[in-house]
Amino acid sequence: MSESKPDPIRPTDAEARSLARDLIAHARFAALGVIDPESGAPMVTRIALVPGPDGVPLTLISELSSHTAALRANPACSLLIGEPGAKGDPLTHPRLTLQARAEQADKAALKAHYLTHYPKAQLYYDFGDFGLVRFAPIAGLLNGGFGKAYRLTPADLAG
Repeated sequence: MSESKPDPIRPTDAEARSLARDLIAHARFAALGVIDPESGAPMVTRIALVPGPDGVPLTLISELSSHTAALRANPACSLLIGEPGAKGDPLTHPRLTLQARAEQADKAALKAHYLTHYPKAQLYYDFGDFGLVRFAPIAGLLNGGFGKAYRLTPADLAG
């Protein structure tokens, strides 16, 4: 008989939901993972990030960027949110991998909200080649620190 390994994923609880929402609410940048439409290879880039009024992450990206073309070809993407602290082992700091679908957001309606978080974006926010993208959650994997892993649903992430 083969022994089954214990599941390292803990049952999702209120503390995990709160930590994941907090990571999104306070994130000002994230790593964005997409699939390059030309090569089919994964590609990761850093993006500015703000929480939308509904708690769903938003970013402003240029039409000229390679990740915009990748998201147009395949809107499935992932975000890595959360940064290590100044001290200690980076693996002990919380982070959230968010699997999402990139959607066009209403740039005009969300301008004041976005600029509240990034006032200097006023310089380029209205440029025609910039669009606002909303990352609609599909699933999340929260690592709340060593030995604290949780799977999250879109409902778990909703504020």
